[in-house]
Amino acid sequence: MDDASFARLEAQVTAITRPAPALLAYYVCSAITTTVLAPFFLVYLYFRYHTLHYRFDEDGVSMGYGVLFRREMHLTYARMQDIHLSQNVVERWLGIGAVTVQTAGGGEGGDLRIVGVREFEAIRDYLYARMRGVRPAARAAAGPAGADEVALLAAIRDELRAAARALGGSAS
Repeated sequence: MDDASFARLEAQVTAITRPAPALLAYYVCSAITTTVLAPFFLVYLYFRYHTLHYRFDEDGVSMGYGVLFRREMHLTYARMQDIHLSQNVVERWLGIGAVTVQTAGGGEGGDLRIVGVREFEAIRDYLYARMRGVRPAARAAAGPAGADEVALLAAIRDELRAAARALGGSAS
């Protein structure tokens, strides 16, 4: 992935802070299937939708939700092991999906599930790139090596060659 395409992908993903409005429609459909308990589930899912938020930053991914019982989760890119996409029939019809990020040794509750987003494939691609250590923005900020860096590297090379000659090896 080149720097320009990663920069576009990063801008697209970091702009995601809330689930798509279609998630509320999905929650209503889910609650209706519970028949008698639908009013209770509707209240719970309504508040979950309105408090659900995501943040993609330099360190990792954060997610939080809840009114009475608040849940916050932060997962660094280094801890990510695998990423799964999922869509059931209703989610496909609504144009949303879910991204599940698995962690090493996360145990129960160690996985981060980003639900109700339209850009779930872009999130997957971005997270895979970050897992692999792609950070073109940092590379571009550092810029090309200057004269001081080149001179330092040349001095190190010359010292290593002198040390190899002193030890009787051949230095090329």
